[in-house]
Amino acid sequence: MGLLVLVTPALAEAVPLPQPAPKARNGAPAAMVVQTAQPEVTGTTRPPDPIIPDPRRNVPANIFATFSADQKAAAARVSAYLSSLRTLAGNFVQVGPDGSRSTGEFYIQKPGKVRFEYDPPSPIAMISDGSSLVVRDTKLATQDVYPLAQTPLRYLLSDRIDLMRDTNVVAVTSDDLYISVTIEEKQALVGTSRLMLMVGVKDGKLKQWTITDPQGYDTTVAIYNLNATAKLDPALFKIDYTNYPTSTNN
Repeated sequence: MGLLVLVTPALAEAVPLPQPAPKARNGAPAAMVVQTAQPEVTGTTRPPDPIIPDPRRNVPANIFATFSADQKAAAARVSAYLSSLRTLAGNFVQVGPDGSRSTGEFYIQKPGKVRFEYDPPSPIAMISDGSSLVVRDTKLATQDVYPLAQTPLRYLLSDRIDLMRDTNVVAVTSDDLYISVTIEEKQALVGTSRLMLMVGVKDGKLKQWTITDPQGYDTTVAIYNLNATAKLDPALFKIDYTNYPTSTNN
């Protein structure tokens, strides 16, 4: 499926949608944040310019690939960071396969829960309650449901993870700015998809990820205004099956 983690919302005319959530003074999203004892906003407070990977990198993986001690250590650092996260709220910039850009806010509550709210005019929202992921279109008042276990989001939302042990890592690279870990997943009925995670070398924080769908199309999401100490409203992650006709994708 083309959306996998994040859909690329079609450019639509403005529709009656709730106003964008207000921002706290520190720049972090304020909506649906119940309490933040000690705000911890990390990274840039300005929208970043996502780094678009070279499409030529999507070559078949070598099943006999081996990794150096440095590469294993880099992957272990990313694993430790992902495992340490409990909650995370912030803003995102998404670049779709056609180069279109969209923005919004996201909220993560581990394990398994996430919400992406796209800014108008996009009518898209994505919500996971820990087992199911819905892609909602508020303009059409519909939503599609996917098992969370079949999307790469589960790697970001898992309680604890060891990338080298729990996933099929096909590439680990690093430079002065980023550590990049690429995971490949093959599903018999869907095809092969990839998730590339990029973490900052200096602060060890997640900066962006790129999803490559089975057709080879990339969707890149860069995040900023990160708040890792917010206490989030549980209602953020409840899926409304009453007001939105639902189609199920298995």
